[in-house]
Amino acid sequence: MPRAVYILALGIFAMVTSEFVVAGLMPQMAEGLHVTVPQIGYLITAFAVAMAAGGPFLTMAVAKLPPRTALMTLFAVFLAGNVLAATAPGYAVMTTARIITGVASQAFFGVAVSLCVQLTRPEVRGRAIAVVMNGLMLGTLLGLPLSTLVGERFGWRAAFWAITALALVTAAVTLAGIPPLERAGSGGSLREELGVFRNPKLWLVLSTSTLIIGATFSAFSYFNPILTEVTGFSTGTVPALLIAYGATTVLGNTVVGRLADRRTVPVLAVGLVLNALFLTGFALLADMPAPAVVCMLGIGLVGVTMNPAMVTRVQRTGNAGPLVNTVHSSFITLGVILGSSLGAVAIETWGLRATLWLGAGMAVLGLTTLLPEHPGAARNARGADSPRPTSGPRRLRAPGADLNSPCLQGP
Repeated sequence: MPRAVYILALGIFAMVTSEFVVAGLMPQMAEGLHVTVPQIGYLITAFAVAMAAGGPFLTMAVAKLPPRTALMTLFAVFLAGNVLAATAPGYAVMTTARIITGVASQAFFGVAVSLCVQLTRPEVRGRAIAVVMNGLMLGTLLGLPLSTLVGERFGWRAAFWAITALALVTAAVTLAGIPPLERAGSGGSLREELGVFRNPKLWLVLSTSTLIIGATFSAFSYFNPILTEVTGFSTGTVPALLIAYGATTVLGNTVVGRLADRRTVPVLAVGLVLNALFLTGFALLADMPAPAVVCMLGIGLVGVTMNPAMVTRVQRTGNAGPLVNTVHSSFITLGVILGSSLGAVAIETWGLRATLWLGAGMAVLGLTTLLPEHPGAARNARGADSPRPTSGPRRLRAPGADLNSPCLQGP
């Protein structure tokens, strides 16, 4: 695996740590900025909306740059946002800072994944993407608790300064370790990159990713109150359970990365089935500690860990350009927004377990978006669209050739 792939993972780790830092320091930030805790919660929403809505536009702005230059530009924007957050005198400035860092983070994800594809051979791209995505998993496992610890010990502003320092180090490593290459992605014009979005199948594929992540975050967003108020764990036990959850995401991400290239759709189908089962089991057994923990860890194993297969499927349907990857990240972020916001509505109406039932329903709905790629459906579609000729020469194709193979399509 090229060293540059691990450097890209470090960059994503820094971005994700910045994304999660507010969640761990809400009371301290509310006191420091003289606002309420719910208002601090809106900073999380602002970051997510900025990622989903603004990331693709910033990606287009750096699309003509060589990948290393694009990454350094995005680091500069990200650092500006973090410094603004660390020095924010009030809530309005902090909101602006979170929007800036959100937009930069999303664009960084898209450029990083596209560059990862450019740096690796087709047969190992799924594994390489899994390595890059482990930066996201480790952000959950390590970045959140470490930034929270810094904020609790030295003040919430120190947490933002620590992330700024991490980003500076990562930017220096990126400058030294990423080779100078031509423009990232497929090498086509912006018009060509935009043209792939005319493919209806791409929108269906993107919706699958939204539903996978939405199903997972409808549960993950409310693990704390479910585990304490329904299952009966103490508040001191929950951080250890969340660390265990983070460890399962790292494991699952690694396994999926090994299978993503060769078994993309089956991996997604199995993941969605298992996630629906774990979410249903959690909803039914949430008041029993041992089964509840097993189901929670199962969600970690087959939820966000589908990322390598999701990315591979999107790239095969569209292309491996940074714009497609960034838009895909926006659809993933949309899943986070939908899962957490619809979960809140469900909880207010039916109680804490309702958000787990919501997640199970979204997982089942995600399965339906895979049906057009079922072998039987694909054969029927080919039969309907391309009737066998009764006369004339037949086109020959090499046995086993796959016209959808990334090796034939190119990056």
